Amino acid sequence: MATWTWFHRLASPPYVYRTAATLTPWFAVVAALAIGYGFFGGLVLAPPDYQQKDAFRIIYVHAPSAWLSLLAYTTLAVAAAVGLVWRMKVAHAVAAAAAPIGASFTFLALLTGSLWGKPMWGTWWTWDARLTSELILLFLYLGYMALRSAFDDRQRADRASAVLAVVGVVNVPIIHFSVTWWNSLHQGSTVMKLAKPSMPGSMLWPLLASFLGFTLLFAALLCVRLRAEILERERQASWLKSIVEKR
Repeated sequence: MATWTWFHRLASPPYVYRTAATLTPWFAVVAALAIGYGFFGGLVLAPPDYQQKDAFRIIYVHAPSAWLSLLAYTTLAVAAAVGLVWRMKVAHAVAAAAAPIGASFTFLALLTGSLWGKPMWGTWWTWDARLTSELILLFLYLGYMALRSAFDDRQRADRASAVLAVVGVVNVPIIHFSVTWWNSLHQGSTVMKLAKPSMPGSMLWPLLASFLGFTLLFAALLCVRLRAEILERERQASWLKSIVEKR
């Protein structure tokens, strides 16, 4: 019973709006601390890689960005599915808020991957399975946002874009497992694996801090954009007018 009470609260725009406002500074502060430690530890303190030398340091931006590209799309797809099944306006708002953030991290992952690939592979781009599926993910984000903007009616936009988001989520496991499923230039996992991570602690801990920081940064940005999305959707609601009047 308590679980369903919590679930129904998430369908309440005023509750989500206030909760997002409360969580944003906490997420942002911890994200700044974690990213600061991760970048300082990775870019300054960590020793050069024995093969890639200092070129490996781009991993502290590239790997967390790639992780966020998948996390953001999964968040988008789950929220869109919840919106379709339970007709929750807040869920569609979460999906709409996550899309541009996820697209930005996906672009950053592709950009840093290209910068890393040039000295390692001798080329800025190759139609590798991991790179190609990540590029498709960027197109899915852009397609989702374009489809939303193509409808004047918000409910139709929510439904149509939600279907695309749910269908497109099949690309997420393809990206994750592409290195093992196909012959790939992209290196395999060095952190997210069952065996012991193949990185020394001086490199690993800053990387894990960067993962945490980027994740919390995504949460903070999502809260900010979600509040803006709720304001746009609920601008005529009485609860919002009462907040404005109190200020």
